[in-house]
Amino acid sequence: MPKRAIEFNLTPADNGRLASICGLNDEHLRQIEQGLGVEIANRGNVFRVTGEADAAASAERLLQALYHSASPTSALTPSDVQMALQQTSNDLSTDEDPETVLRAPKRVVKPCSARQRQYIRNIRSHDVNFCIGPAGTGKTYLAVACAVDALENDQVERIILVRPAVEAGERLGFLPGDLGQKVNPYLRPLYDALNEMLGFERVGKLLERNIIELAPLAYMRGRSLNKSYIILDEAQNTTAEQMKMFLTRIGFGTTAVITGDITQTDLPRAQQSGLKHVMEILAGVQGITFTYFAANDVVRNPLVQRIVEAYDAHEKVIQTRRVEES
Repeated sequence: MPKRAIEFNLTPADNGRLASICGLNDEHLRQIEQGLGVEIANRGNVFRVTGEADAAASAERLLQALYHSASPTSALTPSDVQMALQQTSNDLSTDEDPETVLRAPKRVVKPCSARQRQYIRNIRSHDVNFCIGPAGTGKTYLAVACAVDALENDQVERIILVRPAVEAGERLGFLPGDLGQKVNPYLRPLYDALNEMLGFERVGKLLERNIIELAPLAYMRGRSLNKSYIILDEAQNTTAEQMKMFLTRIGFGTTAVITGDITQTDLPRAQQSGLKHVMEILAGVQGITFTYFAANDVVRNPLVQRIVEAYDAHEKVIQTRRVEES
């Protein structure tokens, strides 16, 4: 396709903002070039972007948005630029949607893609929500953000964190300590997100008061949970029986979010994943939503997206060979 050059000024002139969006040794500009397939040159606040028409226009909008959002007291980081690139890649409007902005005491969380925005909408409008996709797409983080938002607005009385205690290809042996200490390694990603949004001290107090509760999946049988926000993480490692047991614990006023990556199952080879099974059983059931993330929804280091895509491509080749051999 023919290339187009766009020249524009970033105003008002501000050396602090300019340094922030360019980054150390122009690393942010190189990151944008790689992400959008354009070339960026600048002399002070005058920028010139060269590339395919749509990509060049997207780069201009992105630079303008980053410049106006840059803070004189807090420099942009590569992760900030990557999240902004993700928004641009997914054609997400820069206008905020109040319904999908999640507010926690320590952080305001905004969706980074159209699919993340739909995920939040699904959680807020349905009692049972499944989110399936590769690592780095924000499945768990956004689920925790929604839980904190609901707790802060008195929509639920407690947050319950659930995870199957399945080791990722390793045998860790006996784990000493009480129940909380035994399951702590498995729940660390959920803890990290909670600490980021509420602070270590607040999370500690909520755990003491049992407002935030750790509940290994095996201990859920026989319970009925009302006015709660339940997150079942790493659900690809549940069995079909465990998934059914978990879903039948849900009481009145409760929201459940079940997240997992069906390409990273750690169950014994002959055992079917409860998450794969439930995708067939509950598809189309009223009151239940399924959100599917793909490699282009990854919001971590862009290398993670390329890794996921490479694994997906390899899996397709293997499946094609199996079909041909059969």
